[in-house]
Amino acid sequence: MGAPKYVLLSYDEGSESTGEHGYEETWALCEDAADLFADPPPPARGTYELLGCAPEGELRTALARARADGSAPLGLLTLETLDKTGRGAGEWWLEDVRVVGDRPCARDLSLRDITVEGSQSDDNPYDYPECPPLSPGYRIRGADGERWGGCRDLAHVQEDRPEQLEPPVRLLGCSPRGALRTALDGGEEDLGHAKVVRVDAAGRPVQAAAEGELRAWIPSARGPGLVDLTLDPWSERPPLAAREVWDLWDEGRPSEPGRWAGCDAAGRRFWLDTALANHTHDTPDRPPGTTYHLDGRHITDPPGFFCALGEAVNGPAGYFGWGLDALNECLRGRWGAAPPFTLVWHDAAVARTCLGVTPHTGQRPPTFEELLVFLTERHVEVRLA
Repeated sequence: MGAPKYVLLSYDEGSESTGEHGYEETWALCEDAADLFADPPPPARGTYELLGCAPEGELRTALARARADGSAPLGLLTLETLDKTGRGAGEWWLEDVRVVGDRPCARDLSLRDITVEGSQSDDNPYDYPECPPLSPGYRIRGADGERWGGCRDLAHVQEDRPEQLEPPVRLLGCSPRGALRTALDGGEEDLGHAKVVRVDAAGRPVQAAAEGELRAWIPSARGPGLVDLTLDPWSERPPLAAREVWDLWDEGRPSEPGRWAGCDAAGRRFWLDTALANHTHDTPDRPPGTTYHLDGRHITDPPGFFCALGEAVNGPAGYFGWGLDALNECLRGRWGAAPPFTLVWHDAAVARTCLGVTPHTGQRPPTFEELLVFLTERHVEVRLA
């Protein structure tokens, strides 16, 4: 068989008393996989009613346009949950909102029940915003925090949608061994649960790819003694960008800095996942006061900043956070460096231009200036070069 790209590991259910489980035995080496990669589907659009609404600003303008045209775009809508004193207690977002209609509010004819369509933001902290007891409702804002009025309640109009079926993962050109070989030879139908791991050209594990249940097998056209296995995954599939990133790691952890630079934003985000999966925690932090050099030539988007920062601190393909929360955790120590230290940011003009400098409210990536403030507040001296 050719060089395997994937290893199939058995899943140990563990004991009922301890609940311990893990992946132990190598069940197969697999040349390739089909139908493994898939980007998550876009968020489903839902229909919502802003009940008891007093619209202001762009919401009122869009409502007037919807009455004339049938619907009107609104953009990002922020619902700020209010506590019983009327102060903000949390935020929840709808993206790509369209106003589709309104009617008088049955409880107060001076207010309107406004119907909108939109997609829940991936950054929502919960599936549905619920007001605390005695709350007056929600404050409505736009993407930049502008006031759009308020509403007393929110209703989600449930819609029946057909479930989208995904094809199973096919593991191609597999050489079964161990208990899997025994099960296949014995004609067993229940092959068990397994985990697929991407490996590099030397057979070293790079990153977990999928977990699921082995459903079937057939002889493989790739050679005598090989089989093609069918896996029904219960885990999320790797995104399409994973293919490019794993190819860059095919010879092992990259030893040259900047291998991520040719990836698009999705590829850079997955590069950070792969770097985290390969981060070792057995190396102590460098001494306080150490100076690190950040190569800013390719920081054209937020993931690029974190790719470059990981390499500045922990070398090529290094990891030091994938977002501000993760960076904050890394700065507490045991991830290669702990403040105080100095970061020399070379070619900072690239990030200043591409990331922007003007803060906006709402959910969006940090700007160049906000990154500087974030680091400085955590005792990292940043020198722009």
